[in-house]
Amino acid sequence: MPVEDGVGNGSELDAAAGRIAGVMKPTTVRYGVVGFALSLAVLAYIQRVAISQAAVPISEDLGLSKSELGAVLGAFGLAYAAFEVPMGLFGDKRGVRRVLTQIVLFWSLFTALTGAAWNYVSLWIIRFLFGAGEAGCFPNLTRMLSQWMPRAERMRGQALMWAATRWGGAVTPPLALFGIELFGWRWSFVAFAMLGVVWVVLFRLRFYEHPNDHPRANEAERALLAQSASEVHGEPGSGWLNILLQPRVLLLVVQYFCWSYVWYFFITWMPTFLHEGFGQSPFETAALATLPLLAGGLGTLVSGWIPVAVPRRAIAIGAFSAVVVMLLVLPHAGGALAATVVMAAISFTGDLTVPVSWNSCADIGRRYTATVAATMNMFGNFSGFIAPVVTGIILERSGNDWTPVIYLMAAIAALGAIVWLFLDVEQPGERPKPGEGAASAAAG
Repeated sequence: MPVEDGVGNGSELDAAAGRIAGVMKPTTVRYGVVGFALSLAVLAYIQRVAISQAAVPISEDLGLSKSELGAVLGAFGLAYAAFEVPMGLFGDKRGVRRVLTQIVLFWSLFTALTGAAWNYVSLWIIRFLFGAGEAGCFPNLTRMLSQWMPRAERMRGQALMWAATRWGGAVTPPLALFGIELFGWRWSFVAFAMLGVVWVVLFRLRFYEHPNDHPRANEAERALLAQSASEVHGEPGSGWLNILLQPRVLLLVVQYFCWSYVWYFFITWMPTFLHEGFGQSPFETAALATLPLLAGGLGTLVSGWIPVAVPRRAIAIGAFSAVVVMLLVLPHAGGALAATVVMAAISFTGDLTVPVSWNSCADIGRRYTATVAATMNMFGNFSGFIAPVVTGIILERSGNDWTPVIYLMAAIAALGAIVWLFLDVEQPGERPKPGEGAASAAAG
């Protein structure tokens, strides 16, 4: 049939999918692919966050000063941002099966070697290389979902994956602490690394690059995925650099930076804000700090289940606008619990934009989906450098006044809303219609 080579006209592929789905129920192999994406997203966060729980014993054993420990923790972010685009381009060129296999083994190796560090320099190098490996994770997972999910289901796949990252981040600290208490900090990193090896073995056994190659996918599911596969595996077209130079890619990058700037507050300064602003104990701040991450995961899920007829631009503008309003309210919260509830609402609302942003990488990038996703995520992670530093400078110069910090976040979120007024990722004729996805509904 004409879709076997994975290329073809979109309307013809849709028609073929509809005819086949009308007489044959599609298999659900694609949902197993979503399972691989969810499990790797959680695994990446476990291996990433584990070092923060081991910071005290590591510092004691290796004799690290506070500045050296800070540099070690920053090494991951530096490499993660710097290697995003090369790793995304690598996935677009070589395919996600090969690239994910290599990079998960690579970063798992350096997870294990973290336990072998003997001084500051060795630990810094190990964590830098670990960050370089993880840089390819989410751009390539986005490409994987783009080629294995029909358009009508793609947003839900992204929503589930990002919910897994938020909830994985929320539960990782106690899990990491348990491993450190059980094995000691050195051997706990070896144990975390073995999880990556297990994932790679299962991935190599069960994942196929192209839906047409999977022996368990029937003709109906292959037809259902034909358009997605044609977009991702089609001819390179104008080239990756020309794609990145499009004005809408720049706008996509800017709006993602805007939300990332706000979101990084939850994983950097929020415990200090609750402690200094409301007198909360370390135990109380740790308990309260999980709520925004849990709420953010729920926000990504809700975003994925919003009907496809609702324009993604409208979701993003509404979410950014609501975040601005709630940030302006935050300095006036009457207590720690009230402030945390407001921050959880901010996280929930802002994370509505995350699946929209990552799905937009597929709509824009197509053949270079991973490259566009990597570019967007690179600048999102640069905000992870900028936001904490700017916050510290403001607090130092204002006598620990949190109000200008929060108002600056509101201004940046407002910029995100403005950017979406000019950003439309859907090409004419591609906008989903209310009835689109009938064939996918047959998958049950």
